[in-house]
Amino acid sequence: MSGPRIVSLGGGHGLFATLTAMRYLSEDVTAVVTVADDGGSSGRLRAELDMIPPGDLRMAMVALMAAPAVLEEFAEQGDSGSEAARRHSLWAQAMQHRLGGRGALAGHPIGNLLLAGLAEMLGDTVAALDELRVAFGIVGRVLPMSTVPLEIEADVSGLESDPRISRNIRGQVAVATTPGKVRRVRVLPADPPACADAIAAIEAADLVTLGPGSWFSSVIPHVLVPEQRKALQRTNARKVLIVNLAPEPGETPGFSVERHLHVLHAHADRVSVDHVLVDAASVPAGRERDHLVRAADLFGAELIVGDVAVPGRQTHDPAKVAALVKELCERESTR
Repeated sequence: MSGPRIVSLGGGHGLFATLTAMRYLSEDVTAVVTVADDGGSSGRLRAELDMIPPGDLRMAMVALMAAPAVLEEFAEQGDSGSEAARRHSLWAQAMQHRLGGRGALAGHPIGNLLLAGLAEMLGDTVAALDELRVAFGIVGRVLPMSTVPLEIEADVSGLESDPRISRNIRGQVAVATTPGKVRRVRVLPADPPACADAIAAIEAADLVTLGPGSWFSSVIPHVLVPEQRKALQRTNARKVLIVNLAPEPGETPGFSVERHLHVLHAHADRVSVDHVLVDAASVPAGRERDHLVRAADLFGAELIVGDVAVPGRQTHDPAKVAALVKELCERESTR
């Protein structure tokens, strides 16, 4: 398998699902990952080592390491492939394994510590990610969206007695858990250095995906880095926006699918998208879907409605997402 050049933008579990899906379509998959996490192990390492938070980068690497399509490719190689698949699965689990105990290392995933140590040794997070990729035989690449750690700052209403008054909330964890209503977000610094390799990958891509994920802290930040936003405007790639299946407690409570699109457009009204992909169960046919067609049109996009969820769960099914995206790409290529 080789396939199209795919770049997937996002962070956390949403990006993990998208990378798993895209790996069904191509070996040439690059993850571009948000770098604003300030909680848990990532927040601790960021504060102690003044480094890019490693958690979402680690998860993206694990997604490319042990996607079902990768293990299936190994299985086709016979006994040697089965052994390689076993080792990939083992190391993927090890990268995610959190150390126990009650001391300073408690709660740190092994992968975070590996990445932190290599980045400190090499003086460069991108070089550290590439070394891990080679060491584990990972096909594809993981890159940060900025070469410096970022902060999320949000305008939040509903925290004061007067609903017209907004308060500034800073930090990804604080924004994700605020009881107020997030109106707008910014990244700090306001004009951060983009990752040059990520910009090059976006400009050379055949397909770029954005989302799903935490809308204000993992999705929207990708259009707030000026050089990356310009790359998204310049690229000739097919661009697919994958919308969340449901509102997320804290960040987007009560948000309709349509509201997700309006909020993203308010942050990047000059970024076009070719397709907006939503799950059929999340948008009933009728007036609500008609409104969504108009919201997609804000991006110049075609609304694509399909079955892309795991039955009974608010989780995207990677195989279903891959099949639908493949169908879109094949349909477009025959125009």
